[in-house]
Amino acid sequence: MTRPALFGEYYRRQIGLLIEHHQVPVIVGVSDRRMPLPFVIEDATEDIRHDRIAALEAVFALPDMRFIADAIANGTWRPGPGEAKPLALFTAERVDYSLQRVHHYTATSPEYVQRFILLTNYQRYVEHFIDYAREQIQRGSEYDSFVEPGDVITTPPGVPPPPSGHPPRHLPQMPAYHLTRPGRNGITMVNIGIGPSNARTITDHLAVLRPHCWLMLGHCAGLRRSQRLGDYVLAHGYAREDHVLDQDLPLFVTVPPIAEVQVALEQAVVNVTGLHGPDIKTRMRTGTVATTDNRNWELRYDELFERLNQQRAIAVDMESATIAANGFRLRVPYGTLLCVSDKPLHGEIKLRGMANQFYRERINQHLQIGLEAIRILRDEVGPDHLHSRKLRSFDEPAFR
Repeated sequence: MTRPALFGEYYRRQIGLLIEHHQVPVIVGVSDRRMPLPFVIEDATEDIRHDRIAALEAVFALPDMRFIADAIANGTWRPGPGEAKPLALFTAERVDYSLQRVHHYTATSPEYVQRFILLTNYQRYVEHFIDYAREQIQRGSEYDSFVEPGDVITTPPGVPPPPSGHPPRHLPQMPAYHLTRPGRNGITMVNIGIGPSNARTITDHLAVLRPHCWLMLGHCAGLRRSQRLGDYVLAHGYAREDHVLDQDLPLFVTVPPIAEVQVALEQAVVNVTGLHGPDIKTRMRTGTVATTDNRNWELRYDELFERLNQQRAIAVDMESATIAANGFRLRVPYGTLLCVSDKPLHGEIKLRGMANQFYRERINQHLQIGLEAIRILRDEVGPDHLHSRKLRSFDEPAFR
């Protein structure tokens, strides 16, 4: 275990469950595993010349990838003779490694990451989220701060802000924004950019913070003639052609929908749009989303038309299956609600003017649906009911 100041509540909860269910004593102490120097002092090795690394290793512990690999989470780890089974999906070294990666990719400190996470592939969603977050802070809602890249902190009027950072000179690869609540039960939004590689990278690292769920809000290509631009797609299944997780989660593994998340997303669409009953089906379809690693997939029309038809897919994107598959692999509840921005197989390609009009009309509503879904999951479903048993393996570690 590592970082008790950050994970104290989580550790107490998980250890408490061990004691409650198994009536066993628990001893917490200092291990014999040395902490790698870069995880203790972040900039300690920044200016070390390559020829001095060997001398450094003789005195200090450096990261050992044997203790950072994901064999436990992947279900491929097997204990040696007399070796204790792991308590958690991630070793302490893996957690420390990912906490540093979270800071690197998002330009925000890991302690600000909230337990409900929205992931998007378009900056305009982030812009609307910033407006929403600042309005919430200004009017003194249940949120207690808004944290932007560089750890720039805004607090409600009359509340002294803690020491605040400075905006970065350049935005990081995947900037994150945190609307915080006590117990880290607020909302984090991350612009992951376009493509499955980024989607896999950031979820690999966010998972060590054990969020209650992550939801994908983004754009997709509609595949059915009856779909219109601006319609919503609620993913119920995923056709995985993203390739970035094939070695860790083989394609023969089914990625199931999480019922609590599906119901919350559909109810959020109803609450925000005002559509009910049969009317909701005129603007939202539920079905399979195909995720590809080829941004120009529509140029392979003859090849893909048959495959997509056999999959019964209703939409194509580049991130959703990756996020869902990594949620399944790392035991983080997941869901996807996309918005149709073009229909290339039917001649409706994304043109500049049309795209701008589409963005103006739909992005804010789409974000509001995501925020409402999180409210439902947090306040009505509750975290204890959200973590589905279908994500647990046969020989699951004790810690959630």
